Amino acid sequence: MSFTGPSMASGGKTARRAFDFGKTYVVRPKGKHQATVVWLHGLGDNGSSWSQLLEALPLPNIKWICPTAPTRPVTLFGGFPSTACVIMFICNELNLDLMKLGFDVEELSEDAPDDLEGLDAAATHVANLLSTEPADIKIGIGGFSMGSATALYSGTCFSVGKYANGNPFTANLSAVVGLSGWLPCAKTLGKQLEGADGAADRAASLPTLLCHGKADDVVSHKYGEKSSRVLTSLGFKDVTFKSYNSLGHYTIPQEMDEVCAWLSSKLGLDTSSSSK
Repeated sequence: MSFTGPSMASGGKTARRAFDFGKTYVVRPKGKHQATVVWLHGLGDNGSSWSQLLEALPLPNIKWICPTAPTRPVTLFGGFPSTACVIMFICNELNLDLMKLGFDVEELSEDAPDDLEGLDAAATHVANLLSTEPADIKIGIGGFSMGSATALYSGTCFSVGKYANGNPFTANLSAVVGLSGWLPCAKTLGKQLEGADGAADRAASLPTLLCHGKADDVVSHKYGEKSSRVLTSLGFKDVTFKSYNSLGHYTIPQEMDEVCAWLSSKLGLDTSSSSK
């Protein structure tokens, strides 16, 4: 699937940036379909690897949708092509193991400008993947590292009611999960929420789970912790932050067990029955 968006070319003319997403992997529910979750991978990864991990989880009532990011030259890697997802506020402590879902990583700095066009394209792709789900199915978005950043950005778009470009955000989210990631557009989120009708209620009611390892040398633990504090301070009343002492920039069974328990609770899954 391809998206295009305006960007400034030389001479002040508007050019169109294309975002060509790769193959999407779908894990069908083994039991009664009660929820659908889009799960986003990170730099250099693809939807296939996460679909295999998610299929093994004891969540028979969830349908998982695992898209593959576009392959684009990443400036940070000297122009070497890689699947990619967001340029955000990551600090200069970050290593080169960053992910992207549709746009280039040029700079690792907390003061780097947000690539709103790329973020909107990624979040729009996610919403479109969810657009055909039945009305009685609970909807969630999750991801790892930069996939986590895109999931959290989608959560803020849901709360505000629109993307940065002003287009309405149409997915009715019931849960957001972010592993080893951070919150994009944290510095401007408060102002966006203030000016949006109904935003306070949507933010307060959106369950959000953030998990982060204290030994993460790629996305520092303090950025996950800071993201949790910012969301809570802005009226997100159902935010859970989990820390893991020896966890680096990867996931472990303990973390995924807690994700499973949290999703089962927040999405109201019937874990006692696996019949279709």
